[in-house]
Amino acid sequence: MLQQFADWIAYGLLGLDAQTRLGSAVDFFFYDTTKILILLFIISSIMGIINAYFPIERLRTYLTTHKLYGLQYFFASLFGAITPFCSCSSIPLFIGFVKGGIPLGVTFAFLITSPLVNEVAVAMFLGTFGLKITVIYVISGMLLGMAGGFVLGKLRLENYLSDWVKNIQKTSEAETARWEAEKVSFLHRLPGILKESWGIIKGVLLYVIIGIAIGGAIHGYVPEATLLKKVMTWRLIGIFFGTITLFIILLGYLYNVIL
Repeated sequence: MLQQFADWIAYGLLGLDAQTRLGSAVDFFFYDTTKILILLFIISSIMGIINAYFPIERLRTYLTTHKLYGLQYFFASLFGAITPFCSCSSIPLFIGFVKGGIPLGVTFAFLITSPLVNEVAVAMFLGTFGLKITVIYVISGMLLGMAGGFVLGKLRLENYLSDWVKNIQKTSEAETARWEAEKVSFLHRLPGILKESWGIIKGVLLYVIIGIAIGGAIHGYVPEATLLKKVMTWRLIGIFFGTITLFIILLGYLYNVIL
């Protein structure tokens, strides 16, 4: 349905030719922008609902103090591997996780694995190298994502999140604490949850538009970095992309040895 909507705007309303580079770029812009904004709204709302019943501080304490034996990193990495999103589309999930109080290392395990284990690459590996090499590719990508999330979590990089994200976290925590103290029912909490999600949409709208517009012209890290700039400082963005680059190189060396 989203693709039909984008096609209607680009080729129907604007009258662009689908065979031209401009037409396909405009179509990509409307499709990906709409998809990311809808994803962000849904995920932010879901995390708001979760926090309504499981307050942020309690969730953060549980994930950081209980002995989960690394399962939180495994599930985050597995989620990054199976979600059929491009790296730009993974940013809304990252924002939702951070907003919901998920530890930063766990969210990075997801965000690192998402571009490392790609569904298109899995299909190509199956057709070219067979099942054994494909399984090695998926497992190694997930292990590197888990390792990267664990290491980045130990570095305690929360201070390098943007002030915008920190304010969202503080607002969510304060609101949840008030609801808990006043025993506010879920139906009365829901309008506040949806309003906060809409506020996040407005906060990232410009960055999404710029990032997707760049992505329609070029590929690589630039569109994702544009979106991440709303969430992280440049230092944290550099650490994140440096980690992904290092892990992709390591995967290349591993496959050279195996093949």
